[in-house]
Amino acid sequence: MYYTDRGIEELEKRRGEEEVTLAWLAEQLRTFTDLHPEFETAVDRLATWLARDDDDE
Repeated sequence: MYYTDRGIEELEKRRGEEEVTLAWLAEQLRTFTDLHPEFETAVDRLATWLARDDDDE
């Protein structure tokens, strides 16, 4: 298990039953990046990966 899996498991446990929009998620990612600019590259890569998840490889 990766260290980050703990955060993912907490997210699923706390908010797994909620429904959110992609607009809400985008706003949360922007807020997080504003508060933690050192993670801008990682957040950008995650957002790009999510945006292109259904593209043919």
